[in-house]
Amino acid sequence: MTFDREDIKAWGRRFAIGIAGLVTIASIIIAVLWNDRPELTELEWQPYPQFESSADSVRATWLGVSTVLFDDGDTQVLIDGFFSRPSVADILFAAEVQSSAAEVNRILDEYRMRRLAAIIPVHSHFDHAMDIGAIANRSSASIIGSESTANIARGASVPEDQIVIAEPGSTYEFGKFSVRLIRSRHAPLGWGGSVPFAGSIEEPLVPPAAVSAWREGQSYSIVIDHPQGTTLVQGSAGFIPGSLDDVVVDVVMFSTFGLQNFGREYTEEYWLSLVTSTGATRVLPLHFEDYTRPFGTIELSPRVIDNFIDAANLLDTIRLIWDNDARLHLPEFGKQIVLYPPPAPDA
Repeated sequence: MTFDREDIKAWGRRFAIGIAGLVTIASIIIAVLWNDRPELTELEWQPYPQFESSADSVRATWLGVSTVLFDDGDTQVLIDGFFSRPSVADILFAAEVQSSAAEVNRILDEYRMRRLAAIIPVHSHFDHAMDIGAIANRSSASIIGSESTANIARGASVPEDQIVIAEPGSTYEFGKFSVRLIRSRHAPLGWGGSVPFAGSIEEPLVPPAAVSAWREGQSYSIVIDHPQGTTLVQGSAGFIPGSLDDVVVDVVMFSTFGLQNFGREYTEEYWLSLVTSTGATRVLPLHFEDYTRPFGTIELSPRVIDNFIDAANLLDTIRLIWDNDARLHLPEFGKQIVLYPPPAPDA
């Protein structure tokens, strides 16, 4: 059988049309999956209680993902620092990204971060530590973390006397706050239970750079103690069994990203390690939204990636079995909450 030039052209056109059709179908499927997202209105959790407030009450403000500002009226401590939000395209195509000076300035002003003493990332991935250098340079706050976190700070030209390499288990004092970093694990979100962008940042990270340059470094459980109460922040849904057995807290703030994919057994062990073992009575999820959305836009991730509503319902089921007195509350972006009730009056 022989083919002339016109036959070859015809086959080429059919092939191109077929490929175009497949691409179109794939694009439609991806778009449908990407836009299939649960809604927070599906949850029936009660708001965080409105405790009586005074000038020195410890307040917490959730600023998306696991960035949380603690403030007792005199001193502020910031867990994580992620204001400049790379887009999905930036992440998928390894575009070089960096802190947005305008965004960092705006947010520091809007949330009155004028008494910031410390910035403490839970680990060194971009969605936790991308803006820590820019924040430190504008506030003179200390940055506490692993050597990888220190190299993010050095890449942003943060003065060395503002950089503190954490000694796991050591306590750091900032005003009335005492902060302890306890070694932990990152959630096993990668293929085969691996950690995305694992490893360390071995030299100063000078942006712009692809998000993969922000390597995990060391992950921590962060215990924030104050005379009024104690909070545990777990910014990634990983844990080391037994590492918190000697820790007692009032409030737990923990990442839920990935729990729906890890299954019942993992999620139950996670709860037992962070909530049951610490005696916490108030629990707030973190890192449950799509972190590629602009700062301040709270939209859940596509179901195909992470179904927060399913994870939340599972957590509620586990709570009822192990800690019926504990309560789950959904944080509201940018809204200050008084973390602890006032002390009972003397009898």
